[in-house]
Amino acid sequence: MKSLVLEKKDELSLRDFPAIDREEDVLGPLDVRIKLHTVGICGSDIHYYTHGRIGHFVVNEPMILGHEASGTVIETGAGVKSVKVGDRVCMEPGIPDPNSKATRLGIYNVDPAVRFWATPPVHGILRPTCVHPEAFTFKLPDAVSFAEAAMVEPLAVGVHAATKARIKPGDIAVVMGAGPIGLVTVLSALAAGCARVFVSDLSDKKLEIAESLNPAITGVNAVTGDLVARVMKETDGWGADVVFEATGSPKAAAQIFQPLAPGGCVVMIGGQPDPISYDAGAAMVREARVENIFRYAHVFPRCVAMLASGAIDVKPLITRTFDFEESVRAFEVAASAPPADVKMQIVMPS
Repeated sequence: MKSLVLEKKDELSLRDFPAIDREEDVLGPLDVRIKLHTVGICGSDIHYYTHGRIGHFVVNEPMILGHEASGTVIETGAGVKSVKVGDRVCMEPGIPDPNSKATRLGIYNVDPAVRFWATPPVHGILRPTCVHPEAFTFKLPDAVSFAEAAMVEPLAVGVHAATKARIKPGDIAVVMGAGPIGLVTVLSALAAGCARVFVSDLSDKKLEIAESLNPAITGVNAVTGDLVARVMKETDGWGADVVFEATGSPKAAAQIFQPLAPGGCVVMIGGQPDPISYDAGAAMVREARVENIFRYAHVFPRCVAMLASGAIDVKPLITRTFDFEESVRAFEVAASAPPADVKMQIVMPS
């Protein structure tokens, strides 16, 4: 089974990977076998490629990349009821221990035993087929394409963040960062009821893409513009009800309370590789609520439903597509961070 393998830091190859064939040879009674169709390139995939690690997750041996995916069911276990052969599906990539305390409390995303695709030592799904539990496999409505379905995984992060923010209709939000996660957070904030969303970034091109999504979105260049001044001017000096930090930048994180209104909420989304500091005094005088998110939980069906109804449109975020045979080049391009690109995807062989 030819797969896209991260051999080690800065080294990728397309090659057969017999170990995964042996690992997934047997289908459990509540498992499904899926032929992959579309796989997105995530920032974490790129970080493993360029750095060989994310925090304490270290690539110590060859690992298959990829975790944002859609495909078609080609085999089902004896006990599977919710999907059948031929169904188009997307898959939630994290599989928790069903008996863990975190899972029983409903916060399965923070289960220490969760097995998440393309997080060492668990292999990802840039390969022809995979085996996955029925419970984390979701049937797609006809209105949702394979490409859109492969966006459900990053969209789930934005929807989870908006849920944690407890957005109310008419709220004003700020999103720091107009990368893929920042932009799905913008869309999620609007879908949750925000009247207006300000988004900041270093790239004018990404801000143009952001503003093209909805007239309620205002882009602010973090270098040439003044985000705080713009937000304060547009809110009569009150500030934003919610601030989402989606850059992973310590510099951005240090400023999260500046555009925030009294009683507002900050949601930390961007992964920080090292400890960061922020102004606790600024948080205190605002009596700010601070939320942190780790991936997502219980939101995949909501994301699929919003894509199907048109409540959220992720198609403008898919800016480049590669064939599977071009996977190594696709990662090289993605690692160069082209300013005009948001989400790149790989289409698997038919």
